[in-house]
Amino acid sequence: MAAPKQAGSRATSAGRSAAGASAAAKRNAAKRDKGTRGGRPEAPAAPVARAGGKPARRPNQPDTEATAAAPVSAIRVAPLWFQLVTWVLAIGGLGVSTYLTITHFDSSVPLVCSDKGFVNCGLVTSSPQSYVFGIPVAVLGLAFYVFMVAAASPWAWRSRYPAVAWARLASVVVGIVFVLYLVYTELFTLKAICLWCTSVHSITFVLFVLIVVSAAVGYGFRDPELSR
Repeated sequence: MAAPKQAGSRATSAGRSAAGASAAAKRNAAKRDKGTRGGRPEAPAAPVARAGGKPARRPNQPDTEATAAAPVSAIRVAPLWFQLVTWVLAIGGLGVSTYLTITHFDSSVPLVCSDKGFVNCGLVTSSPQSYVFGIPVAVLGLAFYVFMVAAASPWAWRSRYPAVAWARLASVVVGIVFVLYLVYTELFTLKAICLWCTSVHSITFVLFVLIVVSAAVGYGFRDPELSR
């Protein structure tokens, strides 16, 4: 009687193995068919259009337009009239500095100014104090205004880089310190003034005030509110 019992147990084990294999085959088929319809892959759902006819972003898709515009919008730009005023002033300073530089090196070009009394351009521009570290003051003024014409241009005011604003601010600070030294020299050492030099000093002072105010407002620098 032992032989029939062993045959029955073997048949039961074989049946269980066949049932397990059938279940595993069904699970594998379900995995293959997942995401398909009728054996074909399902087409991805089209993004829903948003206002303006642009497709809506997917949940995990970055907004490339906002990312590209962020560096531009994060800089606070000065009004156009402010940009033009500072630029015109810088061009005016460059013109006067160029004229003073030419008259310094070319004696055939007359220096149109009084040469007697308190207003004495010749005395001021030809004195030993008209040199700083062996460089003519007129040349230093020319170099300063060449830079300021570029730094105060509308293109520089709209620059994305705060380093431009820092360079512009630092330049006018150095420029006004130099102007104060020259004014002191004229009044207390030479006891005479030059009208052309005074015009350059005045332009430098106005530029200093405007650019310092612009820095205090934040023009040319990153705006924390727009950078969020």
